[in-house]
Amino acid sequence: MSEQPVRVAQLSCGPEHSGVQKEIYDAAEAVNAEMFFPDVTLADIRRSYDAFGLEARSGDLKLAIARAMALVEGNVEADAVFIATCFRCAEAAIVRNELRRYIHEHSDLPVVSYSFTERTTSGTLLTRMEALTTIARRRALLAREKQKGTTMGIDSGSATTKAVIMRNNEIIGTGWMPTTEVINSANGVIEAALKEAGLEMGDIEAIGTTGYGRHLIGDKIGADLIQEELTVNSKGAVYLADRQHGEATVIDIGGMDNKAISVQDGIPGTFTMGGICAGASGRFLEMTAKRIGVDITELGPIAMKGISKTVPMNSYCIVFGTQSLVNALAEGNSKEDVAAAACRSVAEQVFEQQLQEVDIKEPVIMVGGTSLIEGLVHEMGDLLQTDILVPHHSQYIGSVGSALLASGFIEEK
Repeated sequence: MSEQPVRVAQLSCGPEHSGVQKEIYDAAEAVNAEMFFPDVTLADIRRSYDAFGLEARSGDLKLAIARAMALVEGNVEADAVFIATCFRCAEAAIVRNELRRYIHEHSDLPVVSYSFTERTTSGTLLTRMEALTTIARRRALLAREKQKGTTMGIDSGSATTKAVIMRNNEIIGTGWMPTTEVINSANGVIEAALKEAGLEMGDIEAIGTTGYGRHLIGDKIGADLIQEELTVNSKGAVYLADRQHGEATVIDIGGMDNKAISVQDGIPGTFTMGGICAGASGRFLEMTAKRIGVDITELGPIAMKGISKTVPMNSYCIVFGTQSLVNALAEGNSKEDVAAAACRSVAEQVFEQQLQEVDIKEPVIMVGGTSLIEGLVHEMGDLLQTDILVPHHSQYIGSVGSALLASGFIEEK
């Protein structure tokens, strides 16, 4: 018997007029989700708008407020909530953010909010929809706190491919290499992890894959779990940081996109991913390292010796960010100050683009390869006015989360 579709309540303004609504439907259909608009009356709209206390001129935004209150009050049943408004509308951005916070604080419904443009496609939305349906369907799996048996997790990222082997809640093997050809990179890290663990592939009881190449690799090796990175990374982060109970915020600045996830008792509540330009990602830091003539592994310590605010830099766009780098070096600024400014610029863009879409709850956990860049972690902590937690093995976060969750399939075999 096939799974019942996950019912996702849509609160939105403008996707029908911009041509994005079909893309939303297509993304939902791809993950067996059913989009619906909660039914409310005109009286509900008037009552909810007055009670919510947030002024909005748009009729669609007033309707979204009423639908949000209907969900919270239990008048409409849903498994998850998708909030979408136009990227260009400031009023919609405020309402979207307040509705996301309201639903998150007054219900246990998973929520994702998104600001779309006319070019938004179903492919862009797919990972978000997949994460929503995963949280709705697999809360018991996501609540898993310990890994059992012998499992492997593979994370095929845009920049690097990682593998981890776990046995009875301990990491016993790891593999890491740059992502080139997806399958070859996966084979390389699998071989390295098995060698370190002293095992053969036949010893592995379950496998999980995540990242951009998860489907290709998962199908090739017969993975038990093929999962998007939002849920996997949040689970891996709180596991490694030993913060599986209570609140936490996970920040993952990747090679192509960034993720910010609000986690409660190990389960994602609200999350966002993306990035308007690569200037706010790890790619810009790689470019910075090349410009100042050092390896990326040296960028963090060098940045810690500099003063970020002495060099004006805005990496909102990677092209203009590169221009800022060239100008700063041509003006005689030290490589330490330039490195610090680049870290500051990326942290600021992540703060403005992603962290406005989730409620920041401490501890703040940074994961992924960029969490090893000390200067970036320092600048993010300075912006958020908190100490950032970087757990051991943070660069293997997707692999660890995959191996942990894959252990839930051993009992089914």
